[in-house]
Amino acid sequence: MGENQKSLEEVFQSVETNQKTRWKKILSFVGPAYLVSIGYMDPGNWATDLAGGSKYGYTLIWVLLMSNIMAIFLQTLAARLGIVYGRDLAQASRETFPRYVNYALYAFAEIAIIATDLAEVLGMAIGIQLLFGLPIVWGVSISILDTFLLLYLQQFGIKKLELFIISLIAIIATSFIIQLSIAQPQMSQIVKGFVPSLPNSEALYIAIGIIGATIMPHNLYLHSALVQTRKISRNFIDIKKALRINFFDSAIALNIAFFINASILILAASVFHFAGRTDVVEIGQAYHLLSPMLGNQLAPILFAIALIAAGQSSTITGTLAGQIVMEGYLQFRINPWIRRLITRLLATIPVYLIVVFHEESRMTEMLILSQVVLSCQLGFAIIPLVHFVSDKQKMKEFVISKKAQIAAWVIVAILVGLNAKMIFNEFVSFYTTSSSLGLKLLFMFILLILVGLLLYVLFYPYTKSIHAIKQKIASPIPPLSKIDLSLTIQKSYHTIAIPLDFSNDDNKLLQYAITQKNEHTKFILIHIIETASAKFLGSDADDFETRKNEAQLNQYKQILENMGIATTCILGYKNRNKEIIAIVKEQRADLLVIGSHGHTGVKDILFGETINQVRHALKIPIFIINLDDAE
Repeated sequence: MGENQKSLEEVFQSVETNQKTRWKKILSFVGPAYLVSIGYMDPGNWATDLAGGSKYGYTLIWVLLMSNIMAIFLQTLAARLGIVYGRDLAQASRETFPRYVNYALYAFAEIAIIATDLAEVLGMAIGIQLLFGLPIVWGVSISILDTFLLLYLQQFGIKKLELFIISLIAIIATSFIIQLSIAQPQMSQIVKGFVPSLPNSEALYIAIGIIGATIMPHNLYLHSALVQTRKISRNFIDIKKALRINFFDSAIALNIAFFINASILILAASVFHFAGRTDVVEIGQAYHLLSPMLGNQLAPILFAIALIAAGQSSTITGTLAGQIVMEGYLQFRINPWIRRLITRLLATIPVYLIVVFHEESRMTEMLILSQVVLSCQLGFAIIPLVHFVSDKQKMKEFVISKKAQIAAWVIVAILVGLNAKMIFNEFVSFYTTSSSLGLKLLFMFILLILVGLLLYVLFYPYTKSIHAIKQKIASPIPPLSKIDLSLTIQKSYHTIAIPLDFSNDDNKLLQYAITQKNEHTKFILIHIIETASAKFLGSDADDFETRKNEAQLNQYKQILENMGIATTCILGYKNRNKEIIAIVKEQRADLLVIGSHGHTGVKDILFGETINQVRHALKIPIFIINLDDAE
């Protein structure tokens, strides 16, 4: 990645992680997950938590827990992408998808951030109104100053900004701890809430709302960028440590978010549900009922303070996410102050206009609308993320396992499916109540575009891989005469076996092999064919791929023999591990030179799994070349 493509360039790798003590090293990584976690407790989640608690008591706590587990998993994947691949989600998407698709993805991401700010600014404005009695318009005007607060804090470095957000989270958590101590919920009933159950269809709808509002698409962009503010050595051990620390950091931060969301639900259940008030679904309504039903003046004040803190912190992270998607998708770079001001105004001005020209009684409707818009965007963030972290070429040895891939796609199916149901329900409601045929056709057209683009994003990486394979087959055999095999001989063996895959990596393997030869050394060039016909027919396969590979091996052989090296070419079939072992033993090789790399298909002959099986089956020396470090 070029110097002009750094994510959050002004704070990129600004935090040193190479600390003297273990605890200082761990603490140097703490921060990004807490900026992300605030998005999981923003005012947009409060309405669904309140509705779930007031209507069904503690019954739906398990839904919050399930949502939190999925959130931890996805945020860990986003952190993995940023740490290993060195790109944020927007940058990786720009590299992968065609330009016109990236423009569409950017537009949807920007709209989602505006929708996120709609909930956050309204939440903060409602909190200011409840606490100080100011009109909503004043609250929104005050919230616009968040931009300048962010810009002021940013000049002190990313760690100071993270500490500010963590302090706001502490205020929210403390507020709810005190409120719960006043409400005194029944712990035995809370425990029963962790047992999955859905009393009726309305509970299912609220559960869908809770899950749908939990995973914020802008948080995935944000997390993949924030982890790059840490300076990490680009070696296997340090990257692995960074991934492990970030996992625990994400788990702790998001479990705090789970505690706060669960607290809102538990508070609503203990105060409203068991008192017969199952109709409490609005934030303002809950605020006004807390004092008379608890007989305590402190609880509603803490409730409003927590709401303001949630809105304040969420708007800051939303602004950062806006910067990330703008730079990542468009590569649009201007002065950081101007860029953040523009990003913030793109999100705040529409909110301000909505509040000014609509009645305050429609606040809840706007909060619901914001969640629907976020639902539309979610698939365009999580599907590319799963594709990227499952790509061996991008992630190399840190690619997620097959089990993790299956789990990720199951989560994608659940989230996209539930959000699709929510969007469909809203569309049906609008379609049946609206009398405007033009608006109905417009909304249907927008839905078709969304579905079409979602399917494109889902299947494009697969079609791209198929196209690349066709291009490789159709392309002429590359000239091999440029291979530089002139290295100093240091040690010698009689027969050296070298598995090859016909990439530029072959040059490195042959160079190292030559350093081990003497004048009597013989080379055994091995290539394993893994086409469908080769797996079924073995050496009887006579397809294009087999003939082409045989010709390529013979070209290598000709170059080596011109250098005076006796060379034998052998093709293997079916299982690559067993074939390499069998050929090495049959040819009585006394040295195996093999590469370590993360590839797919034929190139997977050089993957670590193969090396592990081969080295345990052979008793000869094995020269393992780390191809990633052998540039």
